[in-house]
Amino acid sequence: MVNVKPLKSDTASTERAHEADHPSSLVAQFGADKPLRLDCGIDLAPFQIAYQAYGQLNADRSNTILICHALTGDQHVANVHPVTGKPGWWETLVGSGKPIDTDRYFVVCANVVGGCMGSTGPSSTNPATGKLWGLDFPVITIPDMVRAQAMLLDHLGIEKLFAVVGGSMGGMQALQWTTAYPERVFSALAVACSTRHSAQNIAFHELGRQAVMADPDWRGGRYFEDDAHPRRGLGVARMAAHITYLSDAALHRKFGRRLQDREVPTFSFDADFEVESYLRHQGSSFVERFDANSYLYLTRAMDYFDIAADHDGVLAEAWRGTRTRFCVVSFTSDWLFPTSESRAVVHALNAGSARVSFAEIETDRGHDAFLLDVPEFIEISRAFLESAASAHGLTSASR
Repeated sequence: MVNVKPLKSDTASTERAHEADHPSSLVAQFGADKPLRLDCGIDLAPFQIAYQAYGQLNADRSNTILICHALTGDQHVANVHPVTGKPGWWETLVGSGKPIDTDRYFVVCANVVGGCMGSTGPSSTNPATGKLWGLDFPVITIPDMVRAQAMLLDHLGIEKLFAVVGGSMGGMQALQWTTAYPERVFSALAVACSTRHSAQNIAFHELGRQAVMADPDWRGGRYFEDDAHPRRGLGVARMAAHITYLSDAALHRKFGRRLQDREVPTFSFDADFEVESYLRHQGSSFVERFDANSYLYLTRAMDYFDIAADHDGVLAEAWRGTRTRFCVVSFTSDWLFPTSESRAVVHALNAGSARVSFAEIETDRGHDAFLLDVPEFIEISRAFLESAASAHGLTSASR
């Protein structure tokens, strides 16, 4: 693992921009002789992948777990974030003695292509021009992200994965791994995700993109040339998206109709309610650590994702004859990726004769439950990985 120091908040935007080309993590660089073939028909080269690694690779290189991050996540899954100074985003699940045990497994998490924390994306420098890519960067897809991760593993000399794990957009990547490289994946834990985006999810993403592009400081995606940033638009996009990550019950439990630091309403458009103040905080903090153009690209990648479409519209064909072990997890209050979509994945896996277990966890914490301390989810993850490790011949002393 690469250690990084937390940064002061007043330098966050500058440091985040610096991370795009010079990340505070490990980096794998691929030259013109190793292009990434994108679904849009473009060969991306040269390019780089920023990643973090935890634990040790065992002698036969059989103990690797690949973690795939969600839309606004990055490679800093279990270490202090170099921009925000906050703990890793999945420290409930990853670490010594935790379900993804860094004393037992070699854990890799890469920033996706199109991201803004060191993997090549719209905020990176285009080597052909010496300027930032901006909207000249080609549109990418979930399969593109997975192909880049496969190239990273080849670079690390890792032929097969013990497990691939992810939630939300990370879960989409995990499922794509099992269809694109079934022979390389022994087990997969896919959480709060689906094999395609619903019309409602595409609509929410379009709302967010339009908010970004309507900000005068977006400047056609070239805001960085004038040292500007569409903070208002990206903040609104984050606020709208964050609502979908929660549930009505969770919002009521956390905030209800309580006023923020006042006894009576101001009869203005100030943030009178606690929930308003919370959303504004989410929006303002997000813009300091995330690039607006990356938000456009990654939401678009999720919109285009559709595994069945790549198999003549028959989802079960994606996993016909697969030997990968699956665990699919959903949450009762997740209306972004409801349980019905997880069940559709499970039915397709069953139709393809895959080995699959399924759990629907009752919680009012919404889509974000996979990131939180939900004991039932943590124990299900531990049990699945323990069972898979036993079947794979990994012992606690597998190092």
